[in-house]
Amino acid sequence: MRKKTSSEGATAHFSGHETFPLRQMWLKKAYDRGDSFDYIHKATFTNEDAIAEFGVGKNMVASIRHWALACNVITEEGAPAGSYVITDHAKAVLADQGLDPYAENPTTAWYAHWWLAGRGNRATTWRWLFNFVTLPSFSREDLEAPLVEYARSLDPNRKLSMATISRDIETCIRGYAPRSAGGSPEDYAEPMLGELGLINEERKGHFSFRRGPKPTLHDGMFAYALIDFWKSTAPGLSSLAFEAIAYGEGSPGRVFKLDEDSVAERLLRLEEVTRKELSWTDTAGLRQVHRKGELTQKLSDQMIEKAYA
Repeated sequence: MRKKTSSEGATAHFSGHETFPLRQMWLKKAYDRGDSFDYIHKATFTNEDAIAEFGVGKNMVASIRHWALACNVITEEGAPAGSYVITDHAKAVLADQGLDPYAENPTTAWYAHWWLAGRGNRATTWRWLFNFVTLPSFSREDLEAPLVEYARSLDPNRKLSMATISRDIETCIRGYAPRSAGGSPEDYAEPMLGELGLINEERKGHFSFRRGPKPTLHDGMFAYALIDFWKSTAPGLSSLAFEAIAYGEGSPGRVFKLDEDSVAERLLRLEEVTRKELSWTDTAGLRQVHRKGELTQKLSDQMIEKAYA
């Protein structure tokens, strides 16, 4: 069976965030606009009262909507015309009695990162940066031309503004490695993804990835990502090779910037974490993860719950 890559059929998506990185309480702000039927009218983000309701400026309201869509808090799928629907995941996590109502748990940030960089949901730059950039260090300028080339490979007819690409790269990087000084407190407040420790600013304007173990990444979140990756790239296979998990496009190893030893350590614990639904074998030089049954949504949900336990 030919394994497909997650980029197949993808379309390039840039902007929407109004150059504001994701802030900690923004997903909760979006969630709280839902009605008793778990719908949010699209006009909630555009009407005259939006600034007062969200407590931020007009451009930030638009940014909150973008991040809520990108991080799987709200979706247009299954929503009535003129509305968004709140996802089951968001209800489980962000409800007042949910797993993480104030978005303080690191798992919430890791989940958002997975949807951006792993799935590339409304976030082409995020997916490209974490999956295809292998430079030991890089600046925004280093990334512009290669990102344009990648975007054109996805959508050859798309007209791309270099200014848009540059702003998207800047917003992406600053979401993980915020500016240390300057600007207003709201502009440069600690972004939600900054706590993950994935990108380091070596010197002004030059960055590098921090590879290695990630202490705040729960095994449950790793297992969720692994299941998600497996379903998107090789759903018909009953086993998945170590190399794919550690190095494949859109894999947990790449997206979470784990080194080989860190991936191996987590796979050794996989059988216990998944209650034997997934198991790791390393025999006769074959390093693989095997699945006992189907990769169900129920199993994915259980892994998320475990990550918050």
